[in-house]
Amino acid sequence: MLTLVIGILIIVVIGAILFWVIDKFCPDARLAQLLKLLVVLVCLGAIVARLLPILGYPSVL
Repeated sequence: MLTLVIGILIIVVIGAILFWVIDKFCPDARLAQLLKLLVVLVCLGAIVARLLPILGYPSVL
């Protein structure tokens, strides 16, 4: 259970770092919004993939 929490925290921290990088280096606002949406979707997908075995579904990966 502790490894699950640590894994989710790592995913959230990496997502936050990517948000900062996008804000810092992306000059176009529309592109920045699309990149942030992509980061959110990838992070949510990674978190759901970690939670699926605990919820009783077989792991896809």
